[in-house]
Amino acid sequence: MADTIPACYEVSVLNPNRIWQTDNVLKTELPILAFQIAFAVVLSRFFFFIYKPLHQPRLISQISVGFLLTPPLLGRYTTIFEFIFPAKGVLNIEVLANIGLIYYAFLSGLEMNLNTILQVKKKAASIAIAGIIFPMVMAPGLYALHRKFYSSNDKNRLEESTSNAYLLWTLVLTVTGFPVLAHTLSELKLLYTGLGKAALTAAMISETYGWILFTLLVPFSITGKRAIYSVVSTTLFIVVCIYLVRPIILRYIDRKTDEEEWDDNQLLFVVMGFIACSCITDILGTHGIVGAFVYGLILPHGRFADLVMSISDDFAGGFLAPLFFGGTGMRLILTTIFYQAHWPLTLLVIVFLCVPKILSTLFATFVFGMQARDGLSLGLLLNTKGAMALIMLNNAWDRAIFSLPTYAVITSAVILMTVIVSPVINAIYKPRKRFQQNKLKTIQKLRVDAELRIIACVHNTRQATGMINIIESFNATRLSPIHVSAMYLIELTGRAAALVAAHMEKPSSQPGVQTLTRSQAELESIANTFDAFGEAYDAIRIETLNVVSAYATIHEDIYHSANEKRTSLILLPFHKHLSSEGALEVTNAVYKDVNQNVMQHAPCSVGIFVDRDFGSIPKKNLRILMLFVGGPDDREALAVAWRMAGHPGIRLSVVRILLFDEAAEVHTSIHNETQGILSAVMDSEKQKELDDEYINSFRLTAVNNEDSISYSEIEVHTGEDIPKVLNELQKIGCDLYIVGQGNCRNTRVFSNLLEWCDCSELGVVGDILASKNFGSRSSLLVVQQYGYGGMAFAKNLNHVSTNIHGFESLVVHTE
Repeated sequence: MADTIPACYEVSVLNPNRIWQTDNVLKTELPILAFQIAFAVVLSRFFFFIYKPLHQPRLISQISVGFLLTPPLLGRYTTIFEFIFPAKGVLNIEVLANIGLIYYAFLSGLEMNLNTILQVKKKAASIAIAGIIFPMVMAPGLYALHRKFYSSNDKNRLEESTSNAYLLWTLVLTVTGFPVLAHTLSELKLLYTGLGKAALTAAMISETYGWILFTLLVPFSITGKRAIYSVVSTTLFIVVCIYLVRPIILRYIDRKTDEEEWDDNQLLFVVMGFIACSCITDILGTHGIVGAFVYGLILPHGRFADLVMSISDDFAGGFLAPLFFGGTGMRLILTTIFYQAHWPLTLLVIVFLCVPKILSTLFATFVFGMQARDGLSLGLLLNTKGAMALIMLNNAWDRAIFSLPTYAVITSAVILMTVIVSPVINAIYKPRKRFQQNKLKTIQKLRVDAELRIIACVHNTRQATGMINIIESFNATRLSPIHVSAMYLIELTGRAAALVAAHMEKPSSQPGVQTLTRSQAELESIANTFDAFGEAYDAIRIETLNVVSAYATIHEDIYHSANEKRTSLILLPFHKHLSSEGALEVTNAVYKDVNQNVMQHAPCSVGIFVDRDFGSIPKKNLRILMLFVGGPDDREALAVAWRMAGHPGIRLSVVRILLFDEAAEVHTSIHNETQGILSAVMDSEKQKELDDEYINSFRLTAVNNEDSISYSEIEVHTGEDIPKVLNELQKIGCDLYIVGQGNCRNTRVFSNLLEWCDCSELGVVGDILASKNFGSRSSLLVVQQYGYGGMAFAKNLNHVSTNIHGFESLVVHTE
């Protein structure tokens, strides 16, 4: 374990007259390389699965693969290590890993947006600059402490030349990994909070400064004083790329993208430009990744970037990146820290290395009046390290700038900074606990003069138009205004978090739609649609934002936004749309899962809107039919209908379906018959009392004072009567049905019918009205209430029944 030196490889030439200058590579080299790639990729996926509950970035799982092969672990067994990485296979894997590194730098440049950085606000810029200055000031002192505390001996000696070590040590502490941070925030569901936006913007600035410092200063650690020629020539190369190469390549790419003429060969030739640029900067004496990054930076950052990332992210991030970052883990020999007398002090230095960026952020946020908790969290987030820090570390290793102990200390600190972010931030904010402790947010409990806050979730522009039409019916007035947060839901794929997060704000209209990705173009269209709606009504405020997350967890982002914005209602689009033939067709089956996930633990009431061309009906002659069976969802649905009834030109008919005889039989839980009967009967009586009280209030206040509101009752004695009643009501006709989802209906009839529902998130009545067999052309709004009677919806679940579709129908009992 002596000082690290650049590796030398001996290659023997067997027969220079043959095609292969060495052995036949297809027989000797390729099998070894294939096995090493498979080993790195499979194990990195395995570690990623293990670390997933801790929300760790993919980077940590890839480093863990290499660390597994260090002497304290499998590396102590020479036979195993040489079987996986034989000496003759090291050169091949190193070459492929460095190609992956160059391509990774190219994608990093492709996802960065200089316009966002140049137009950044003072607050985010100040936080980012403070996060660079403080580490630069404190890093030399920490390096001096490391040299003082570390006990040198013949086996592990520190580097003799300290100037270059000081430089790279400092640079590693200043940078922030923007792509890694974007993915971490997405995993923690903080991407679209105020904290997340501030962290992302500051991280983007810090990443940009990191590349600038890397370009300007790293050459001095390689060539010394002669580096001034490398810096000047590299700067000239960047200017040529921006002002000469970029205009030429932009015209070609924009034309191809706009006309959708790309094929694989053309795309390959354009993308391979990063190899040429990396070779140029490497010859100039900087580093190959600088050229690749600059090439990615000058390419269009719209649909072309989206296209390149969509087809190559798996190859770069899942195939090549594990090879490079695994090499970082293989060089991390932790035993060099503990094989000396003062190892506790060395561990203290590792902890101190995490402090400068946190202190700088706390100072900056204090100046801007932010809370200490948010400042601490922001400092932890900006401490996240990514590929740039590891590139600097590996450069220091390859150039023998860091000794083995120094490399182990600084690399351990970098990994520690990144690993602790997710658990600590999760512990500080505890989002799930915060939802459970929240007050009730329902329209039924909302004061008449209070602002109605709605989150309208959409996946495309067509759904946005439908949402606007239903929101317009809520009768916004100056006494009771409406605040709409329109959320465009985007599936997180690969590096999409960083790509879309670079355009957090609403994209401005600009010539050439090809400058926008598909997601950004859709967001702009949605934003324009909602903005036009907001401008038409003084009592309606509009806010448009995009949410990038995996569909399996995107409901948690909606929860956070609803909680942060104190929302009373979340509106979701149905997963089917109206076809030209007049039937409902599936838009995307996964939208159904999203809706069901949102409904299970939403921090406010939820509505699912089934749009059957609702916008074509003039609001001056709109007929609404509200079907009231009973339970908290129906009371919330009645509150929604009651509010809509205040809109001029809307006529509301409320029909209460009274259950008798067989239809009124109480459903009890099978697993506990005795206790189930008593609990179910008491709950049923309590619900009936609340229903009667609210219906009487509605009849006394609304029906007796408004000619546009009517009320009637229909008796139902058996389960077969329910479809018959709905068919009879359909003959009368209406433009919009409003019904409750049906949670907490403890009747055997509805429990049995629920098992036959195709769309259980709509409930029994909603599923019948939306079914193809029912033949209705009326739109439908299904409402689910958050909590009732002062109890917390997320805590008191005494019965959960699961239907054949796997969706839980929650039966809630009062305290």
